[in-house]
Amino acid sequence: MRRVSIIVGVLLLGLAIAGYVFFNGERKAPIRYRTVPVERGTVVSLVTATGTINPITTVQVGSQVSGMIESLHADFNSKVKANQVVARIDPFPYQARRDQAVASLANAKAAFEKARIDLAQRRRELDRAKSLIGQQFISQNEVDVALTASEGAVAQLKVTEAAVKQAEAMLQAAELDLKYTVIRSPVDGVVISRLVEVGQRISASFSIPTLFLIAEDVTKMQVDTNVSEADIGGIVDGKAASFTVDAYPGEAFQGRVRQVRNAPINIQNVVTYDVVVEFENPAFRLKPGMTANVSIVVNKRDDVLKVPNAALRFVPPKVVRDERGEAGSKSNGDSGGKRPAAGTADPVNRQWGVWKLDAAGELERIPVEMGISDRSYVEIMAAGIQEGDQVVTGIESPRGERKGGDLPPGFGGGQQRGGRRDRGI
Repeated sequence: MRRVSIIVGVLLLGLAIAGYVFFNGERKAPIRYRTVPVERGTVVSLVTATGTINPITTVQVGSQVSGMIESLHADFNSKVKANQVVARIDPFPYQARRDQAVASLANAKAAFEKARIDLAQRRRELDRAKSLIGQQFISQNEVDVALTASEGAVAQLKVTEAAVKQAEAMLQAAELDLKYTVIRSPVDGVVISRLVEVGQRISASFSIPTLFLIAEDVTKMQVDTNVSEADIGGIVDGKAASFTVDAYPGEAFQGRVRQVRNAPINIQNVVTYDVVVEFENPAFRLKPGMTANVSIVVNKRDDVLKVPNAALRFVPPKVVRDERGEAGSKSNGDSGGKRPAAGTADPVNRQWGVWKLDAAGELERIPVEMGISDRSYVEIMAAGIQEGDQVVTGIESPRGERKGGDLPPGFGGGQQRGGRRDRGI
C-alpha cells in the first residue's frame, strides 16, 4: 500500500510539472523599451578629414652655378635672416673667368683706341687729298682711295666699339657668376631641410639644384586636407575648424578655413578637394609634416530639440511583422499605410518619425522633420514633441527570451537553437 502511494505521488508531481511547463513555458514576457528623453541644446554639424601640416610659404634655396660646396653656414632648424649667407661654392673657377673677362675688356678697349686714332689719320689724309685735287697736284683716283680708307676706318671703329660692349657684358656675367657662388637666404625664416654637404658637387646645367628649404614664417602654418566631394558643399572660406595631432593627444588646436581650392584630386576614381586650414603656431609646437585629424564646422544650431540617431532608426516589432505580411495591429499615430522594415522614413511621403511612449505606455509614432546632425544627435522639428518626452531607441529583452520574429532587423544574434531563434540586443 505504501508503494502504491509513492507511485501515485510521483505521478501527481510529474503531472503538476508538465502542466506548469505547458501553461507557462511559452508565455511571452512583456516588451520593455529602451527610451531616452528629448533634449534641448546645441547641435554642431562637422566634416572630418585628414591632412598634413605645412608652412604657409616654403622657399627653395638653390644655386644658379655649378661647383663644389666649399662651406655651409646654416643647418637644420637654423633661423636665418634675409640676405644672410647660408653656403659658399668654390669661387676659384669663377674668379679665373672674371680675370679673363677683365683682360678681354682691356684688349677690346685698346683696339677701340687704336681704331679711333686710325680714323683720325684717315680723315686728315682725306682732307689733304681734297685740297690737292683743287690745285690739280693729285689725280681723282687718289682722292677716292683716301675717301675709302676714311670710311673703312669709321666702320672699324664701330666694330671695336661693339667688341668693347661685348667684353663688358662678358665681364658682368663673370662677376655675376662669381657673386652666385655665395648662396644667401632670400627671406627671414627657419631652415627645415638641408640637402647638401660640404665637398658635394652640384650641377646647374639643366635645372637649379635645391640646397635648402626655408619656411618663411613658422608662427603661422596651415593644414592641407583632402575633403570628399560629398562634404565639400558646406565648406566655405572663414569656417571654424579644429584639429588634433598624435604628438599632443587630447589637445585640440583651433584654426579657420583659409581657402577651398577648386582643383579636384582624383585617386582611383575618388574625388577630393584640398581645403586649407590656417592656424597660429607661436611656440612652433606643431612641426611640418605632422598628420592632423581636422574637424570643420559646417553648421551650428543652438537651443534646438535633439534626439539620438538611434531614435530615428527604431522600428517596433509589430511594424516589422506587418511588412512581412503577418497579422499585426496598427500602432498609434499610423495612418494605415505600411512602414519600412528599416528606419522610420515613410517611403511614400519621405517623412521621418520617432516612436514615443504615451501616458499609458503605448507606442505613438510622431512625424518629425530632420535638421542637422553631429553623428550622435540629430535636430528634430515636430509639433507633437516637447523637451523631456521619452522616445524609444531600442528594445530591452534578455537573450533567448523572445522569438526572432518579434524583434526588428538588427536586434539579436539570430542563433538557431532547438527549432527556436534566440534574439537579443
